This record gives sequence, C-alpha cells and structure tokens, in this order.
Amino acid sequence: MKPDEIRRMSQEDRIRRLNELRVELIKLRMQARVGTLTNTARIRNIRRDIAKILTIMREEELKKSSE
Repeated sequence: MKPDEIRRMSQEDRIRRLNELRVELIKLRMQARVGTLTNTARIRNIRRDIAKILTIMREEELKKSSE
C-alpha cells in the first residue's frame, strides 16, 4: 500500500483498513506459531502498512491542531 493511496482514503476507510490489517496480522501470527504460515514476508508487509496508516493519520491530526 502506497502513502498516496492512504492519503486519498477517507478517515473511515483508513480506520476500517487498519482494523482489517490488525485482524490479518493476528491470524498470520497464529499461523506462524502453529507452523502453517507459508509466506513469512507477509507479516512484515502488514506491519509496515499499519505503520504507514498510523503515520498519515497522525500527520493529519497534527495539521489540524496547528491550524
């Protein structure tokens, strides 16, 4: 997920996507513990996407507070 895509999303869409990614991350971590995870890089990518969304949300929050 690219930052431009995230910036074009509405706040509700970002929150919805963030929740979806968190649920998926939990499922992947469970698969990793059980030993059925095939694509281990997916965990890293999801963590990065979560961080991107949170960063952009924080940037916009700071922008609003400074105005």
